[in-house]
Amino acid sequence: MPQLTDQGAIDEHDRERTGTWMTPAEYGASRAAVWTAAVVLVTDTRGRILVQSVDYRADRLLPGGAVDAGEAPSAAAARELREELGVDGRYPRGLAVDWIPADTPGFPPEMRFPGEILHVYDGGTWTPEQIGAVRLPAQEITGIHFAEPADLPALMDPGDARRALSALRARVNGSGTALLEDGRPTAPTALDRLGVLRTRRIPQHGAWYPGPVPQRLPVRDRSAWLFAPDGRVLLLVSRATGAAHLPPPTAGSTEDAAPLGYRHGEQGAHVRTTARLTGPAADADTDPAYARLLATPEQVRELNDWGRAGDDELAAVHAARARLGLPAPVRTPPTELRGTGVCGLAFHVE
Repeated sequence: MPQLTDQGAIDEHDRERTGTWMTPAEYGASRAAVWTAAVVLVTDTRGRILVQSVDYRADRLLPGGAVDAGEAPSAAAARELREELGVDGRYPRGLAVDWIPADTPGFPPEMRFPGEILHVYDGGTWTPEQIGAVRLPAQEITGIHFAEPADLPALMDPGDARRALSALRARVNGSGTALLEDGRPTAPTALDRLGVLRTRRIPQHGAWYPGPVPQRLPVRDRSAWLFAPDGRVLLLVSRATGAAHLPPPTAGSTEDAAPLGYRHGEQGAHVRTTARLTGPAADADTDPAYARLLATPEQVRELNDWGRAGDDELAAVHAARARLGLPAPVRTPPTELRGTGVCGLAFHVE
């Protein structure tokens, strides 16, 4: 920062001194001016994102708006949700801070858009009762809709969609506020690099049944919760689509395998087993089309559309983890396995 004089004026002697000297007025005029805004990311129990329709533009928006002069961004977020949705709340947790450049398309020249710093806050997961309590104002907000994350680019301005998806991945990562530039993370995580949630998730809303699948039921597929020594589990992500799903039971060398339960849908049972990972998968089971990540069970659930039955499955997963004597994992960004091992064995993660 340039050195300022106390009197707000610089005499000729000071102008000849080395260094950069500015009056307060000169320094103030040299600083970039930007707008400030705050929005809130809210999901429902299926992991869909709340977007709203407004009467002044065709695309959808996250709830929120401009920060008033002298107003804190978190206070603006709370005020906007109260005004737009009739919901009182506080949103202290930031998911992302985005720098939006002045040359962003869509702003009329006469608006003289100077660029914007936009804060994205975590509004949490709303229950059906909370959603039912929403009350829209007489004007501006014409409706709300919970959208599949992959549908956001078709519903929103491109920059808004990038920002919302980056903020959602930051929530799943659980590592603090992500810094964005035009919706893109400055330090991308594995979820960002792989584009997780950019394609529609396949719903699995069948009820959860513990234990082995009955012989009379046809089996549609088999997948496994494969535990690393730190309590995290193996997750596969398609490099082509970003789709995330549990691996097959053969995705690694295992021990202590046991049935966990199953979901029963119209086309058969989705069978789940559990096992302790003891070594890398055989070459035949390591498909280069898929990235292999270690994630917490909660992160796996958040990246899938399992409905309310996902709570029952998650409880069964943690009971199985405890039976194996493994610790409850701490939420950190999912790490990609670059080598052929698993956590606690010979491996390299990034």
